[in-house]
Amino acid sequence: MKAVHCVLICAATVLAACSSEAPPPEPVRSVKLLQVGAGSFSSTAEYAGDVRARTESALGFRVGGKLLERPVDPGQRVQAGQLLARLDAQDLALSSQAAQAAEAAARTQRDLAAADLKRFQDLLSQGFVSQAEIDRRQATLRSAEATLQQAQAQRAVQGNQAAYARLQADAAGVVVAVLAEPGQVVSAGTPVVRVAIDGPRDVVFAVPEDRVARVRPGLGATVRLWSAGEGGPAIKATVREVAASAEPSTRTYQVRLALPADAAAPLGATARVVLDGAPGQAAPQVLRLPTSAVMAAGPGKGSQVWVFDAAAGTVQPREVTVATADGNDLIIASGLQPGEEVVAAGVHVLTPGQKVVRFNPAQ
Repeated sequence: MKAVHCVLICAATVLAACSSEAPPPEPVRSVKLLQVGAGSFSSTAEYAGDVRARTESALGFRVGGKLLERPVDPGQRVQAGQLLARLDAQDLALSSQAAQAAEAAARTQRDLAAADLKRFQDLLSQGFVSQAEIDRRQATLRSAEATLQQAQAQRAVQGNQAAYARLQADAAGVVVAVLAEPGQVVSAGTPVVRVAIDGPRDVVFAVPEDRVARVRPGLGATVRLWSAGEGGPAIKATVREVAASAEPSTRTYQVRLALPADAAAPLGATARVVLDGAPGQAAPQVLRLPTSAVMAAGPGKGSQVWVFDAAAGTVQPREVTVATADGNDLIIASGLQPGEEVVAAGVHVLTPGQKVVRFNPAQ
């Protein structure tokens, strides 16, 4: 029994000795510190666009019918008055013939009413008929003349529609798309061919919602064609038009740049666009940090940085609000003040209150 008590006392002594041992201290880490300061916000974002004609016409027939031929293809140059497509005009020709026949019938009725009126006027002079008969014959003649005028107008309309079976180019340009094929039945107004009219060229690109407020007509821009490479010539352009509403699918706003008249920019070429700063407007001052200084605060939380306490030689986490990215830096909206020092690298291995020393590259 005494032996058992001795064993228990020895075990308790060993456990007490183990529990009283202090945990090893946190290592003092060497960290790279960065002083927070206000800097200018760079607005030199680059956008991708394409070169388009200032005017593009989607041409279609004024009447419906079956498409017989379309002698043009995408990329083909066309001249004003050149045939682009042709409909089956048989039904239109028959309608024109029917209108001509209706006009001939109306003319015959008018001539008959005029001859009838003349005969009754002769009878009136001899006293065989009354003035009331003459009035009725005059009314009949006026009605026949109105019917003839209506038939003539209908014949002119049908004649024009017969000519509408031929779709011709309004001006010289380049066919950029064909939207119907021979054999297809198209309705009136359906686009068949889209033509880029010769003349000024635009660069069209999309701007996100958070940047469209800084884009205004008249703002300058620099355009470089992708085919010319990095060292390609810079083309100075001007913002000509900004869309009033966003595209429903992409939520971006379409912007058109007016290129100079002598710019060698082929249709459809890919262009890189850099917008100039707004004239007379200084770049806003913001707090910016490298991406290596910011980390996620945790699930469901925002971002945080490690702020250095020079008096205690420790670091503490602090939540910050990131507004946006600018190149390789992050723009900090709130949470920091100019002059404070934060850890610029190695933020994922620190703990709250940990002792740190300033990294000295000379050591």
